[in-house]
Amino acid sequence: MGDGEANIEEALQRLEVYGDDLMFDAQSPIYTTEPQGEVKDQPWFKNCVARLKAASDIWAPEGLLSTLQAVEAQMGRVRGEVVGGPRVIDLDLLLFGDVEMAGEYLTLPHPRMCERAFVLVPLRDIAPGLVFKDGRTIDQMLMGLDYSLEGRRISQK
Repeated sequence: MGDGEANIEEALQRLEVYGDDLMFDAQSPIYTTEPQGEVKDQPWFKNCVARLKAASDIWAPEGLLSTLQAVEAQMGRVRGEVVGGPRVIDLDLLLFGDVEMAGEYLTLPHPRMCERAFVLVPLRDIAPGLVFKDGRTIDQMLMGLDYSLEGRRISQK
């Protein structure tokens, strides 16, 4: 909802205030992406991927996710909205180094990341050599998806 690019920039600025132990390392360009899931009749989203460096002796994956959710709340995100529906901001934790975990609160790597071109395309921008645990690269994951990329516009069936 609102100005998607401005919302992304605001969220990233809010994350920067969390101190020297959490620093931005890279950010993809912002893409315009087709809504996925059940709610198709809505404006297209703005998406990007940012890589943060977190001091491992201070940050745990759950703490970082909690911080992301705090930023969402500060910006007016209400949990329990229609899944896939319009929202001010949606910050996801995709990866946390090599950590693998599955819990009620957090699953890493993000369980649907490899099904979503709107995640993989910008992830490729900042981590082109990334290889997933199953040995596949981002390009190999993308070859299995029915999507199109036109400039900075991603659509996916």
